[in-house]
Amino acid sequence: MSTQPTQEAPHPRVGVAAIVRNNQGEVVVGKRMGSHGSGSWALPGGHLEFGETYFACAERETLEETGLEVKALRLVTVTDDVFADLNKHYVTIFVLCERKDSAKDPQVLEPEKCESWHWIRWDELRSWGAHQDDTTGPFAEKKLFLPMIHLIQQSPEL
Repeated sequence: MSTQPTQEAPHPRVGVAAIVRNNQGEVVVGKRMGSHGSGSWALPGGHLEFGETYFACAERETLEETGLEVKALRLVTVTDDVFADLNKHYVTIFVLCERKDSAKDPQVLEPEKCESWHWIRWDELRSWGAHQDDTTGPFAEKKLFLPMIHLIQQSPEL
């Protein structure tokens, strides 16, 4: 009988991302920090907790990260996101949400996780996605988080 410790195989995790738009059709995105995807742009979101619905998760994560109270409206898409270099695999659920107070803007409430929040047009985000390999020029600092790249590929129109 072996007494050597066994290492558990990595397993997929469930992430939930909230698509929050303003009256001009812009989407809230923030620059990630301190985690995988650091330096890339992403939607508010996080891990689905045990027993939590993905709608509740989108609402909770948006409030925790941005201070925006939102109502989850519908499932947009689901992406399969493998970060091979980090040995991480996420299934990401994207939820369309609306702000309860359309005059309120996002705030950085978790500065260790997000540098800043911005309203960005969807077509502009799509153009960022088309230039992910650029290392110089105007798109060099506009890298998208892998689930965002997959969202844009699957849902070019929002």
